[in-house]
Amino acid sequence: MQLTHYTTNFKKQNHPITLVCDNISNAPNIGSLFRIADAFGITELVFCGENISLGRRITKTSRSTEKYVKHQVEPNIETLIKNLKAKKEYLIALEITENSIELSNFKLETNQPIILILGDENFGISPTILELCDATVHINMYGNNSSMNVAQATSIALYELTKQLNS
Repeated sequence: MQLTHYTTNFKKQNHPITLVCDNISNAPNIGSLFRIADAFGITELVFCGENISLGRRITKTSRSTEKYVKHQVEPNIETLIKNLKAKKEYLIALEITENSIELSNFKLETNQPIILILGDENFGISPTILELCDATVHINMYGNNSSMNVAQATSIALYELTKQLNS
């Protein structure tokens, strides 16, 4: 018999991971990120940028998770990231770069709270922010495209990071 979200035996867990979204503005992506944040029990979602709208357009994909997932909007990502770095948080960028580590080969070796930085849907994470990160990871791509949707990429990254935190 198939189980529903009311009948599963999943153990509720919180993980010391905050998602920082660099100018992610597409409503379905924002809604999906709320749902993913809830599914993986992350600490908080932070949306950075000037034109972030958390209105009704996100609710179809969020399935109302925006009502209980802790979140905030910050206008300036650079200020936020510098403050998090000063607080000794462990900054991980999810981005393909010359020096990024394939996610499946990345070993999470820190007791610090984790900040997973996600890039703009079109331009990724800015070089200024990448320079401030402790690690940069990417998801290996096997097809013709060199990137995937931010929500799907976030799901894959959180699966790997929470798996390592739970082992």
